[in-house]
Amino acid sequence: MKGKITFYKELCLLTYRNKRRQTRKYLICCLLLVIPGLIKVAIAEDQQAELRKQALTVFTSLRADTIAPQGSSLAQISLGRVLFFDKRISASGKISCAICHQPEFYGSMDTSLDAGNPAPSRNVQTVLNASLNFANNWYGDQTSVENQALTSLVSESGLGHASQASAIAKIKAIPTYRKLFSAAFPNNPDPVTPQNWAVAIGAFERTLITPSPFDDYLAGDDQAISVEAKIGLSRFMGIGCIACHNGVGIGGGSYQKFGIWEDYWRVTSSGQIDKGRFNLTHDENDLYVFRVADLRNVKMTPPYFHDGSVQTLPQAVRIMGRIQLRKTLSDEDVKYIVAFLGTLTGKLPDIFSPP
Repeated sequence: MKGKITFYKELCLLTYRNKRRQTRKYLICCLLLVIPGLIKVAIAEDQQAELRKQALTVFTSLRADTIAPQGSSLAQISLGRVLFFDKRISASGKISCAICHQPEFYGSMDTSLDAGNPAPSRNVQTVLNASLNFANNWYGDQTSVENQALTSLVSESGLGHASQASAIAKIKAIPTYRKLFSAAFPNNPDPVTPQNWAVAIGAFERTLITPSPFDDYLAGDDQAISVEAKIGLSRFMGIGCIACHNGVGIGGGSYQKFGIWEDYWRVTSSGQIDKGRFNLTHDENDLYVFRVADLRNVKMTPPYFHDGSVQTLPQAVRIMGRIQLRKTLSDEDVKYIVAFLGTLTGKLPDIFSPP
C-alpha cells in the first residue's frame, strides 16, 4: 500500500505542477492519500493517463513497425552483418567491429580487454540504437553510423589500416566478399569500395533497434512497467533530467557540458581530465562538452560516462543529480529513477549475432 500511496502522491504533484489552476483535482488527490480505502479505479486511471500524457510531451515511443531501415536491401544488411563480425578485415587480423560492440554486453565492451587488443581512448558507447542519435561518439564527430563505419577503417581504435586502399585490398583478397558485394550493389562494376563498406555496415546497424517496456507503456499499456518505475519516471521528469535526456533515445540529441555545477573529475575521480569537444573544435564554449548519452539499455552497459570512471548505475544517477542539476538525490530518489531506467532495456535483435 505504501508504494501505491507514494505513486499517487507523485502523480498528484505532477498534475499540480502542470495544472496549477485545477485546485479541486489536487485536493481530491490529497484526500485519496489520507484515505487510501477511497481510491477508485476511475481516478487511478485518470492519474495514470496524466503521467503518460506528460511523458509523451518529452519522449517518443520506439515502435518496431516504424524502424525499418530505409532504402537498404536485405543483401546489404546481410553483407553488413558479416563485415561487422569479421576479424580478417582488420590490419592485425584480430579486430572486428564486434570486438568493441559485443552482443553479450549490449553492443558495448567488456572493460577487461583481451591481450593484444587496443584499449579505446574513451568508454565505448553501445551500437544499439546508435542510428537514432543526431551524431555519434562522445565528441559528436561522426554524423551517422555510415560515417563512423568509414572512419573505423583507418582509426587506431578501429580496424587500424594505414589507408582506405589497404583496407579494401584486404577485403578483395577474400573471394567470398566479391560475391557478397556484387549481390548487395548489383549496379556497381567495382562494388568493393570504402563507401559501399560504410553503406553495408550502416544498413546492418540500422536494424539494431531495441523497443522496450517503456515504449509499451507510452503506447498505452499501464502494466508494462512497475509502480516503482512510474514513480521513477515522475521524479526523472520532475527534477529536470529531461532537459538533456529526452526524445526517442532518451538522450543522444544534444551537446552538454559535463559538470555544470562542479568539475566532473573531482566527483567521478577520473584519472584524466578530458576537455571534450574542445579537443575537436578548439572553441572555449566547448570545454568539457560532450554529446549527451542516450539512455536506452543503460542498465546493461556499465561502466558509465565518457571515461568509464563510474561502475554502477545508482552511483551515476547520484553524480548526475549533483553536478548537472545541483541536487542531492535521496536513496529513495535514486532507487526509483534506477527502476525507471531499467524499463529502457529492450530485447537484443536476433540479427545481432555472428552469422
